[in-house]
Amino acid sequence: MAVAESGVSPRRNPSQLSWMSNLILAYQSFGVVYGDLSTSPLYVFPCTFIGKLHKHHNEEAVFGAFSLIFWTLTLFPLLKYLLVLLSADDNGEGGTFALYSLLCRHAKLSLLPNQQAADEELSAYKFGPSTDTGTSSPFRRFLEKHKRLRTALLLLVLFGAAMVIGDGVLTPAISVLSSISGLQATDKKLTDGELLVLACVILVGLFALQHCGTHRVAFMFAPIVIIWLISILFIGLYNILHWNPKIIRAISPLYIIKFFRVTGQDGWISLGGILLSVTGTEAIFANLGHFTSVSIRLAFAVVVYPCLVVQYMGQAAFLSKNLGSIPNSFYDSVPDPVFWPVFVIATLAAIVGSQAVITATFSIVKQCHALGCFPRIKVVHTWKHTYGQIYIPEINWILMILTLAITIGFRDTTLIGNAYGIACMMVMFITTFFMALVIVVVWQKSCVLAALFLGTLWIIEGVYLSAALMKVPQGGWVPFVLTFIFMIAMYVWHYGTRRKYSFDLHNKVSLKWLLGLGPSLGIVRVPGIGLVYSELATGVPAIFSHFVTNLPAFHKVVVFVCVKSVPVPHVSPEERFLIGRVCPKPYRMYRCIVRYGYKDIQREDGDFENQLVQSIAEFIQMEASDLQSSASESQSYDGRMAVLSSQKSLSNSILTVSEVEEIDFADPTIQSSKSMTLQSLRSVYEDEYPQGQVRRRHVRFQLTPSSAGMESSVREELMDLIRAKEAGVAYIMGHSYVKSRKSSSWLKKMTIDIGYSFLRKNCRGPAVALNIPHISLIEVGMIYYV
Repeated sequence: MAVAESGVSPRRNPSQLSWMSNLILAYQSFGVVYGDLSTSPLYVFPCTFIGKLHKHHNEEAVFGAFSLIFWTLTLFPLLKYLLVLLSADDNGEGGTFALYSLLCRHAKLSLLPNQQAADEELSAYKFGPSTDTGTSSPFRRFLEKHKRLRTALLLLVLFGAAMVIGDGVLTPAISVLSSISGLQATDKKLTDGELLVLACVILVGLFALQHCGTHRVAFMFAPIVIIWLISILFIGLYNILHWNPKIIRAISPLYIIKFFRVTGQDGWISLGGILLSVTGTEAIFANLGHFTSVSIRLAFAVVVYPCLVVQYMGQAAFLSKNLGSIPNSFYDSVPDPVFWPVFVIATLAAIVGSQAVITATFSIVKQCHALGCFPRIKVVHTWKHTYGQIYIPEINWILMILTLAITIGFRDTTLIGNAYGIACMMVMFITTFFMALVIVVVWQKSCVLAALFLGTLWIIEGVYLSAALMKVPQGGWVPFVLTFIFMIAMYVWHYGTRRKYSFDLHNKVSLKWLLGLGPSLGIVRVPGIGLVYSELATGVPAIFSHFVTNLPAFHKVVVFVCVKSVPVPHVSPEERFLIGRVCPKPYRMYRCIVRYGYKDIQREDGDFENQLVQSIAEFIQMEASDLQSSASESQSYDGRMAVLSSQKSLSNSILTVSEVEEIDFADPTIQSSKSMTLQSLRSVYEDEYPQGQVRRRHVRFQLTPSSAGMESSVREELMDLIRAKEAGVAYIMGHSYVKSRKSSSWLKKMTIDIGYSFLRKNCRGPAVALNIPHISLIEVGMIYYV
């Protein structure tokens, strides 16, 4: 169930890659995609037989359990994911969020605010079959008509995301505990307490190293998992030949029938342990964005699947003759001469699998935040050359605390496995449902085909899920508690954000009022650029009127900036900026909409101001060359937007860009001062700048010689823009306090006044999240009664 990041760049076209490139990607996928799935043999058989099957420790039950494992591995990873789900990608991205994003673009299902028709012109938005068929299916119209259904879809996605976050807590606990349990199979057995301390030390070290980013160890991960897979392959072959070659017959599904005939209800409940053999399967689909479908299929079908099948077969052959070894089946089946090397590799492989699912949680949280369903958090981009390599400190330490609590609280892989199986199967259940919707809405196939797909898989998955739910009292309650906590936090944040946006939308300033003030806005226009941030993609936010009615001056050039997410994985830099005009030219007021995909990272490159100025200049130039009547132009205020790229405009722009290195020398008044404080500051200053000077790089814009023939009004507007940039840039944001109305219900008051207020106070501020320099920030206080 991992969505881990790799050292490869996303958005590849598989048809453009050679077989050698796909082989390299397949090699890298072992350490990222298959770490969790490949370590399942450590705990599947103990979790299956310890419990209700304690009365059925016999050869026939072992053969039946292996047959179930074989067909479970064949049905879910091989048939469902490799053959079907890998074909339902979103611009090369996979996972439940990718399926939801596809649905939102092919039907009006999105609940994201400030969406525009211009977003549908993005190149990534048009990925997949065209929906311009003239008529839409009745099923699609039914979904679009009912807002409650759209809300239910969003909640279902968030429920799956919360389950994956819970998986990020459970995977490290069960993987590390299972791997080091081999120390109890040695002559010098460790006590349970010593084993617990060792597990906690490994877990703390694992989470402490997350800030380094997976790219630093990506090539180390792959050989660890490959060596592990080869090791369990040969151990499996040895056990088959040495203990019971007849185990090969158990591939026949007849052994499943015999298993249930003998075990009855106890055998059905044991399916909660069988499904642990496919934990980590979601990673096959979720990590598609960092590899290709060819490379993932190649790695699984050629290496992972055969190695796992042979290992489970060999472990079953061993257990059929050594029924007393069920509690520690894997390590007891390892031949003594290779025990310690296998133990070391198993521990490392467990850490790799845990690493993958921890990084998966970071990715899921980032996507929830992009949907407006998670509080603002610090997202660190750990490698500048690759998309998606992220680290979230707050989530990392929360996961560590919860994982340690689960490890110390349960101390038993069987109980943790009960919780782990429920989380795994719930995510599969949700993925199957969204895949059925994609078949109808995106692929435009018949509802009968989708119902057949959904019904078949839900019946099979329902059997496994029902068996897993029977173990809720024995640890299975953990994923539900974790999911409930994260779901409450996500829903409260989403509800409060929607209410705040609705307030902004209904209280925005009318254009008529703004035009009535005149170009001077009734105040003094001072040199500089004022960037007014809001969530509104149209109209003028209330904070602007609040500002100009309380202060006697404002900047010469005003830009209303809206930073928003769109339902695509990535927005290319060439399509990121939408530029438009808010009022007539003399007002010098513009709008800039900055668009990001749900997997994009807002990087702190410090070049936003320069890109914005270049894009506005390009817009002014394009607008001047547009042959429109003055009447039609006057009606286009705050409506006509243009996609402009600062990178593209450099080649044919009327602005030239030059970098000037300015040198600031130390202040002589400090040097001559007798103040001890100033003298100490001077010594620190001289240590940092031995030459007594500070070098700063400053970007300057100038009009090109070719601009001499342009209209005087256009040239004057461009010069005003350049002079304003030279004077400086200020960022204006609303410092909002959200409160419920007095007439609100008690539930709404608790949600807004307690829940949403608590989350806002304890998350990152909007200025920090948008990388706005503190020295240039002006905050306008606003109270929102929602």
